[in-house]
Amino acid sequence: MTDTAPPTGAGRYAGTRINRVEDARLLTGGGTYVDDVSLPGMVHACFVRSPYARAAIRSIDTWSARALAGVVAVFTGAELNGDAREQWHTSVGRDTPETPRPPLAEGQVRFVGDPVALVVAENRYVAEDAAELVEVDYDPLPPVVDYTVAPDQAALVHDSHGSNVVGSMAGGQASFGEVFAAAAHVAGETISQHRYAAVPMEGRGLIVDYHRATGTVTIYAATQSPHEMRLFCSRLLGIPEHRVRVVMRDTGGGFGQKIMVQRDEMCLMLAGPRIGVPVKWVEDRRENLLAAGQSRHEHATARMALDDDGTIQAATIDFESDAGAYPTPWPVGTAGVVGALFPGPYRVPRAAFTARAMYTNTVGRSPYRGPWQFESLAREVLLDLAARDMGIDPMELRRRNLLREDELPYKNPNGMPYDSIAPLATFEQALEILDYAAFRREQAGARLEGRYLGVGVSTYVEPSTPGVGPYATEAATIRIEPSGRVNVYVAGGSTGNSLETTVVQLTADALGVRIEDVASVQGDTAITGFGVGAAGSRSASMTAGAVRDAASVLRERVVAIAAHRLETSIGDIELADSRASVRGTPTIGLTMGEIAALAYFDAYSLPAGVPAGLEVSTRYTAETRFIWVNATHLCTCEVDVRTGRVQLLRYIVSEDCGPMINPNVVEGQIAGGVVQGVGGVLYEHLAYDEDGNPVATTLMDYLLPTAGDVPSIEYGHIETPSPGPGGYKGVGEGGAIGAPAAVVNAVADALSPFGVRITRLPLGPSQVLELLTAGRT
Repeated sequence: MTDTAPPTGAGRYAGTRINRVEDARLLTGGGTYVDDVSLPGMVHACFVRSPYARAAIRSIDTWSARALAGVVAVFTGAELNGDAREQWHTSVGRDTPETPRPPLAEGQVRFVGDPVALVVAENRYVAEDAAELVEVDYDPLPPVVDYTVAPDQAALVHDSHGSNVVGSMAGGQASFGEVFAAAAHVAGETISQHRYAAVPMEGRGLIVDYHRATGTVTIYAATQSPHEMRLFCSRLLGIPEHRVRVVMRDTGGGFGQKIMVQRDEMCLMLAGPRIGVPVKWVEDRRENLLAAGQSRHEHATARMALDDDGTIQAATIDFESDAGAYPTPWPVGTAGVVGALFPGPYRVPRAAFTARAMYTNTVGRSPYRGPWQFESLAREVLLDLAARDMGIDPMELRRRNLLREDELPYKNPNGMPYDSIAPLATFEQALEILDYAAFRREQAGARLEGRYLGVGVSTYVEPSTPGVGPYATEAATIRIEPSGRVNVYVAGGSTGNSLETTVVQLTADALGVRIEDVASVQGDTAITGFGVGAAGSRSASMTAGAVRDAASVLRERVVAIAAHRLETSIGDIELADSRASVRGTPTIGLTMGEIAALAYFDAYSLPAGVPAGLEVSTRYTAETRFIWVNATHLCTCEVDVRTGRVQLLRYIVSEDCGPMINPNVVEGQIAGGVVQGVGGVLYEHLAYDEDGNPVATTLMDYLLPTAGDVPSIEYGHIETPSPGPGGYKGVGEGGAIGAPAAVVNAVADALSPFGVRITRLPLGPSQVLELLTAGRT
C-alpha cells in the first residue's frame, strides 16, 4: 500500500457534528422494524407461559386450542424440543458451561413466564385466544426466590446441576490480611443493588421464513448480532449456515438484551420449518418485562484499607449475583469481570476478589449495558463512606488516589493493563464545570433554609473492543458504484447507536468523497462480512479499523487510475469532494463517477496491476486486546425530606473516549446510558414477591424516567487517543456504568446531616423516608 490514504479521523467529516443520516427515515415513520415486515401467507405466534415460579407439569391439553378456527398449529415441548440440536453462542464459546436451555419447558417450569407451549394462528388475535384455551395441569413446588439464601435451600432450580450455585471464581493476589490489620482505617460495607431491566422501545421479535423447495431459512430479526443469530440457527436446526439468512433492519434498542438468542426465539426457529410459511412473533411489553431477562440483582461485601492520609493500601470484593433460571451467557464470567475491575482507575497496590452466581426461579439474567457496572457502584459508594468516616472531603480522597497520566501504562493488581486513559483529568474537569467550591457554599446556605442539597461523583474505567475470540475481528466491504456513489457494507446494524452515521462519516473521509455520496448497508448476513455486531462498546474502533483497511486499498486503485488517465504521478493526485484532481491545478481532474466508469467499463485502459472494478473487502483484526475508556460523572440533587422525592439539579459527564467521530453521537450515547442509570437508582424495579411472582409487568408498575426527571446533561471532553484505529474508543456503555454511583452518592451527601448511610438500592421515595427514619432514631 502507498501512503496516499489520510489517517482515519483526519478528514473533514469525522470529528464534526453531522446530523444522523438515519433520522429523516426514523422521525418520519419510515423505519422498518420487525413488526413492519409483512410476508405472503404469514402466520403469527403466541406463547403459553407459566403462572408459577416453580411447578411440575403433569399434563398439557391442547385439543380446544387446536380446534379453534384460524389456528395453524400448537406445539408443546415434547413436540418441538426434540428438533433442537447443539446450542451455544459463538461469542462465549463451545466450552462455556452454559445452562441447558429447552426451547419450551418440559417436565417442570422454572419461572413465571416460562414458555410452555407455542400457538401459531392466522393472526395474533386468534393466537392469543387459542393460547388461553391450552390447559396445563401444574403441581406447584416451593420456589427458590432469594438468591442470597439459594445455596442453602434444599429445593433446586435445576435438579441436574445438583446445586443452586451456577459457579464461582476468584482472583487477585494471595491473602494480605496483615495490610488490613495494620491499616489506619478500614472501610467495609455490604452494598446491594436491585433487579431492573433493559426495556428497549422495541421488544424482541423475529419472522422465520422457511423455504421448503430450497431448504433455506430467512429470518427478519430485532437483534444486535445478525451473524451470531445466523450461526446459532444453523446449529439449532442442523442445516449449513449458508442456507440461513438473517436480515436486521431498524432495531429499536437492544442494550445487550438482543445479543444472544433466547429460548423464545429458538422456538420460532424450530417451528418455522414445521409450518412451512413465514411465522412472526413480536413480544408485547408484558412479555418483555416477564421473560426477556433481568439484570443488576446483586450484592457484594467490599473492603478498603487506607492509611492516615487516605491513600488506598488494598481492596477486596466478594460479589454475588442472581442468575435467574436460564441465564445467558454464563453469568460467572461477568461476575469475574466485576472483581477484576473493582480497583477501578485508582492506585491500588493489592487486591483480591471472589465472585459467584446463583440460580433462582426468576427470569434469567441477560446482558445489559455495562454488565459489570456493579464494580463502579460498590467502589464509588465505599469511597464516599470512607471519606465521611475519615473526615476527608470525598473529592479530595479521590484526588489523592486517582491514576495520573504519567503513571501509565499501569497494571491493576488483578492484571488489568490500563493505558491511554485520563482519570484525573476527567475528574478535575467535571469539578471545574460544576464549580465545586461554589456548590458547597450553596449547599451550606440551603441547609440553613431547611433544604437538603447533595453532590455525588463516580469515576470509572472500562475496557472496550476486547481482542478476544470473535470480538477481535470485524469485516467491511466498500464498493464505489459505476455512478461514483459509495456503498459500505458492515456486519452490525444500528440499534440506536448511530453506527449508520459514523460508518458513513469514516468512509467519506477515507475516500475523499462527499458524505451525501455514501450510504451504508448493514445487518444482512447474505451481503455483509461476518462480524459480532453491536456489543461491548466495540463498534466505533472495530468498524473504524475495517473501514480504514478497505478504504486504503480502494483509495490506491482510485489514485492509480486517476494518475494514469491524467498522465501525472500518483503523488500528485488529491482526493476531495468526490473528485481526483492534480495537486496545484484543481481544475484538472476526474470525478469519482468518471473514474468508476473507467474501472467498470473500460478495463483495458487501466494501468498495469490495477484490477477492474472498485470493490474491496477486508477483515480488520484488533491491534490491541483492550482499549480503555474512562469518565467522571458528577451530579447534584435536592431531597425533599418530607416526601422522600429526589430531584436531580445538574448532571455533568467528563469523558475520555478519544477523538470523537461525531460529538452528537457521543453525547447521545452518554445521555441514553445516564438516563438508564438514573432510572435504575430512582425509578425502575423489576420486583418479585416471596412466591416468585413478578409484580411489575406493565409500565404502570415498572416506572421509567421521563424527560422531566433528568436535567440537561453537561459534557466535558478529554481526548486521549487509544492505540486503535483513529485513536477511537467505545462510548456506548459508560453512561449506564457511571450514573448509579453518582446519584447514590449525591443523595447520601444530601442526607448526611441525618446520619444516613446508603448501602441498598433502589432509592424511591418510600426507601428514602425509611432511611431518614432510621437515621433519626
